[in-house]
Amino acid sequence: MSDLKKYVEKRKARDPEFAENYEAGYLEFKIGVLLRQAREDAGLTQEEVAQKLNTKKSAISRIENHAKDIRLSTLGKYAKAVGKKLHFSVG
Repeated sequence: MSDLKKYVEKRKARDPEFAENYEAGYLEFKIGVLLRQAREDAGLTQEEVAQKLNTKKSAISRIENHAKDIRLSTLGKYAKAVGKKLHFSVG
């Protein structure tokens, strides 16, 4: 386990608020990374995705960098614009 992971685990164990905020922040970050990766894999720029979604490049940047409270319908449209299908599960 890396030093960073050790630190995070210790901090989460002693600070419930940190643990809760860390998990929520990580999920938001992970969604944005997956969206950006899908766009890049499709060989598209943010501007090109924005054109497909009839929006502005800044909106695509916001989606990729701050995926907080993103609508499922928006995720589906984004996925379609980059040639992907959206799959989600509740576990």
